[in-house]
Amino acid sequence: MSRNNLKGIFFITSLFVLFGCGEPKVEKAEKPNIVIIFCDDLGYGDLTSYGHPTIKTPNLDRMASEGMKFTNFYSGSPACTASRYALLTGRYPVRSGFGWVLSPRSPRGMHPEEITLAEGMKNASYSTAMFGKWHLGVTKTEYLPLQNGFDEFLGLPYSNDMIPPKWKDIPLIDGNDTLEHNPDQTKLTKMYTERAVDFIERKSDEPFFLYVPYAMPHVPLMPGAEFNDSERGAYGDVVEEIDWGVGEIMKSLKAQGIAENTLVFFTSDNGPWIIKDEKGGSSGLLRDGKGSTWEGGMRVPGIAWWPGTVEAGTIQTQRASTLDLYHTAFSLTGQEVPKDRPVDGRNISDLLQNASMQKDEAYFYYGLNNRLMAVRKGPWKLHSVTYSQTGKDYFEGKLPLLFNLSIDPSEKYEVSDDNPQVVAELQQLITAHQKQLESEPTFFDQQ
Repeated sequence: MSRNNLKGIFFITSLFVLFGCGEPKVEKAEKPNIVIIFCDDLGYGDLTSYGHPTIKTPNLDRMASEGMKFTNFYSGSPACTASRYALLTGRYPVRSGFGWVLSPRSPRGMHPEEITLAEGMKNASYSTAMFGKWHLGVTKTEYLPLQNGFDEFLGLPYSNDMIPPKWKDIPLIDGNDTLEHNPDQTKLTKMYTERAVDFIERKSDEPFFLYVPYAMPHVPLMPGAEFNDSERGAYGDVVEEIDWGVGEIMKSLKAQGIAENTLVFFTSDNGPWIIKDEKGGSSGLLRDGKGSTWEGGMRVPGIAWWPGTVEAGTIQTQRASTLDLYHTAFSLTGQEVPKDRPVDGRNISDLLQNASMQKDEAYFYYGLNNRLMAVRKGPWKLHSVTYSQTGKDYFEGKLPLLFNLSIDPSEKYEVSDDNPQVVAELQQLITAHQKQLESEPTFFDQQ
């Protein structure tokens, strides 16, 4: 079937869903379903709704127009493993005890004493599933998703470039078993989407948590056969296929009559891999990309969709991050976050209803090897250390660096000399945070 035919079928089907033709009516549940869609290396500027001129993302654009688009949303790290740890634990990646990117032979992984988001949802009697990239340890069975709160798992255990000849192979894992080695990656996005839709259909009568961390647009770019005509080339093809997948998930929620019972959040694990040139994405107006704690490395698209709860067409300019999704999910399901360990994220339920957060807390940027490199509070961001995969030193060794992100999100205009009091206050926040870390419990030293 041609891609144009697929688009036509999708359009006709969407009309039926949009106008409720044959849609079952379900009363709003006390506990919402939660769906998190997590891209790999998608940049702040890679969606039409975030300013890309040629990549076509109609489903994500509709998701934003029907929901809330965040303009100051951050991933927990500018690298794969650390950002996934932050999302699933609500904790800064430095607390994990492992490096920011685990290799296939890394001896460490998700510690069994961590309480993951999936485990929290299971405690609230949710069905849980994950279809996509794990990258939180593979050398022990205890590191894998089924041992960390997920009832179902299909996906790759690490990044899709960890393949021969550098690595022995990459397994496609179903549950705890290897389904095949070195799978055809052009089928991954469709496979994960179809499993997600199947899960929604099977679990529509009970609360569920669904996590879909797509393997792309991480390099190598492997779009499905039907996605081959983006003006942006292979990178655009991959993003447009992910957009199709998001559309299928939203369509399924509407068809099952549970859209108003479901919070869907779409975001990325870090910024674009800019050293890959045209194979990498765009951070839009932001500086740098993946691997850095410049805004382009950690500020990412963030879209929340929850018909009837999240007001349509909302632009949310207040800061939030993937760490906040953990605390928010616990709150929405009537639970408290664990009290025996630090949980760094916040409950942003108020933000989802377009209310202001009562307290503006500091946000810490952890970069290379989970090192603390910058802090933001309010509009002010202070870099104490900088790094770029490009090798560039943008300000020729000057440190610290201060920027007012409300005025200058591109971090072009360094203003530390004019604001010494702000510099001192942010340096004090870094010092206090580091001292607090030293006194708080960890699990990794027992591993």
